[in-house]
Amino acid sequence: MGEGPVQAEWFYVGHYGQLGPLTYEQICELARDGVIAHDTFVWKHGMGDWRPAIDIPDLRPLVAPTPSGFAPPPVPGSLAVGAPPVAPTPAYTGQSMVPAQGQWRYLEASVPKSDKNRTTAGLLNLIPGVGRFYLGYAAHGALQLVAALCGIGYLWSVIDGIYILMGGVKYDGYGRLIQD
Repeated sequence: MGEGPVQAEWFYVGHYGQLGPLTYEQICELARDGVIAHDTFVWKHGMGDWRPAIDIPDLRPLVAPTPSGFAPPPVPGSLAVGAPPVAPTPAYTGQSMVPAQGQWRYLEASVPKSDKNRTTAGLLNLIPGVGRFYLGYAAHGALQLVAALCGIGYLWSVIDGIYILMGGVKYDGYGRLIQD
């Protein structure tokens, strides 16, 4: 007998709050992409409480932190030609760690890439909220849809679509960098 349908039963706390339900395969993909880290809280039905991903035996190999003192090399091609090398980011000390001038390109290159496209999202947003749903911002999309149904929000959706096209939205709902 074959297995039944894959159930979306996992949740995690990301940059934008609680996200899910997701399938186990989706959780593993997000862990491999670095969206879910060792200290990201995850939960599924049957677990008593939220736990860090490192405490889940099936996720541990995907989210294990690199040993201290070792940092991965920079992403090839991420620094401008002739730019000085960027020092590894220090461990979090509770103080503000704003990247120095010139480090943004390096940090942006290390963010996982989204499978979503900016142009597609902007054009889809001509239908109120659809572009936001496409990017993974379900609450934002739902608000645009409700506002448009009330007759007051179509202009908001069009302006938001232009904002997306102009690059105002850099990350999808999972924290991955949107492709141009």
